[in-house]
Amino acid sequence: MATSYELTYIVRPDLDADAKKALVERFDGILAENGANIAKSADWATRRFAYEIAGYREGTYHIVDFTADSDDALNEFDRLAKISNDILRHMIVKRDAK
Repeated sequence: MATSYELTYIVRPDLDADAKKALVERFDGILAENGANIAKSADWATRRFAYEIAGYREGTYHIVDFTADSDDALNEFDRLAKISNDILRHMIVKRDAK
């Protein structure tokens, strides 16, 4: 049975629109290639941080709702997001069954 997840990541605010779109498509693709079914992938808002992260005072939050049968998609996203300079922070939350 597939488990539901919500993924939130913060994108650098100085990326231009095309680079940000390519980044989102790349990471959505990483999830899909590793067995995730994406229900929603959308920008939430650009917010000011309470403290500086990697030299930035604000960032664009992006939310992805998806389901996955295994942890492969989570692990691969986590691994690649940690080495990406364009993603400042990310968090994956398992959602309760409805």
